[in-house]
Amino acid sequence: MTPGKIVYFDNAATSWPKPPDVQSAIVDYLENVGGSPGRSGHRMSIAASRLVGDARDALAELFNVDDPCQIAFTKNSTEALNIAILGWLKPGDHVITSSIEHNSVMRPLRFLEAQGSIELTVVPCSPETGSMDPDDVRRAARPNTQLVAVLHGSNVIGNLLPLADLAAVAHDAGALLLVDASQTAGAYPIDVAALGVDLLAFTGHKALLGPTGTGGLFVREGIDLRPLARGGTGSRSELEYQPDFLPDRYEAGTLNVLGLAGLGAGVRYLLARGVDGVRRHEQTLIARFLAAAATLPGLTVYGPPDLAERIGVISFNLAGVSPSKVGLILDREFGIMTRIGLHCSPAAHRTLGTFPDGTVRFGLGCFNTLCEVDYAVTALTHILEDQRNGR
Repeated sequence: MTPGKIVYFDNAATSWPKPPDVQSAIVDYLENVGGSPGRSGHRMSIAASRLVGDARDALAELFNVDDPCQIAFTKNSTEALNIAILGWLKPGDHVITSSIEHNSVMRPLRFLEAQGSIELTVVPCSPETGSMDPDDVRRAARPNTQLVAVLHGSNVIGNLLPLADLAAVAHDAGALLLVDASQTAGAYPIDVAALGVDLLAFTGHKALLGPTGTGGLFVREGIDLRPLARGGTGSRSELEYQPDFLPDRYEAGTLNVLGLAGLGAGVRYLLARGVDGVRRHEQTLIARFLAAAATLPGLTVYGPPDLAERIGVISFNLAGVSPSKVGLILDREFGIMTRIGLHCSPAAHRTLGTFPDGTVRFGLGCFNTLCEVDYAVTALTHILEDQRNGR
């Protein structure tokens, strides 16, 4: 590796670098568009509305959504999940979730539970692989179960949950399936129709390759959620009540057009490259790392061994070295950017037995290379040798 080169393995937090088209789209908005969508009739406003519509169309194609208006834009997946959870559940409802959820799902559910509004069942996942048995969800269902809320791919160990099976269980119980696709949107093919997903929350700044401050919520036709916020939409301005149609019902206030211009460009890049191709590339990187890790005594990798059950999120620990120290050494001595600690998912780390220290996490992305993986393995080898030699 070139001295001073950065190896960016924190794509599970935010992807970097972004495709050149993303940067160009943002600059073009600032230099040539600049208007507010849906608020005026002049050409700059119309151009801004077109940018928003193009981004919505691209996402609808990516997720196989029939009507792009079923996708409402938010500032991130956390906001989308809050719209879904707080907008659907009523007092007395029962919710099922998994023991490896991110706090973006856990915190709103725990809030409602603490208020006495809902009953919550957390189904245990495997401490070895993070897997979730749909039959456990079926057994947890009650007459008042209204929502099954789960992630698609774990942000801690990268395992995938069986969405189609979970959707079938949820629907048999008369409930909706809410999916947190923060880690999989853009990195793993998602067909909401084929999978039976009712609500899909996604963020734009990870594998969708867009900027921060972008995300959205897919809402299946026929589902009516209470809006999280109410205000100006640029539509039905004669009314003092929130519009009842999508996406305006969930898009109060001026949208982040600058960010959505970049997000639209990121999604179009993925459509041209093919998410299947991104998936294959990341599996190649994962396989390279797992094969090397198996030869290093003192290196423990968490999650399923089967590549088909993993995305490009790898958590590990080195014997005798805290995750925080490993992360610091990788950054300062080797220029490798990682994420250490609990990853906003204490439930997952309790499931794995890695609480409270957490793990070191590599978030691999579509622009990482095998050379970078090999370099990271060399760096970990040096750290382990120093540990054995008492340095």
